Amino acid sequence: MIADLILAADSASKDGTAILHESIALLMQFATAGGGLWTVWGVITLAGGLRDHQGPQIQSGMWQAIGGGLIVAAAQLFSNISL
Repeated sequence: MIADLILAADSASKDGTAILHESIALLMQFATAGGGLWTVWGVITLAGGLRDHQGPQIQSGMWQAIGGGLIVAAAQLFSNISL
């Protein structure tokens, strides 16, 4: 199955770096979108905790939003990988 994907990918490239670059770009896009959604959900959780004055929910939302931001930042670092 993987051999079929490699053969069907790009016959013009002489090595597998083009496939690897495309895979990294796709991974970066998915990780950025997922991290953005995680950040937004964390902000929603944080806002709900602030509204209801619930400390654990505020803490959970804050750490979730920070974690989503870190995921986005790490995903953007994938663009600096050179082969």
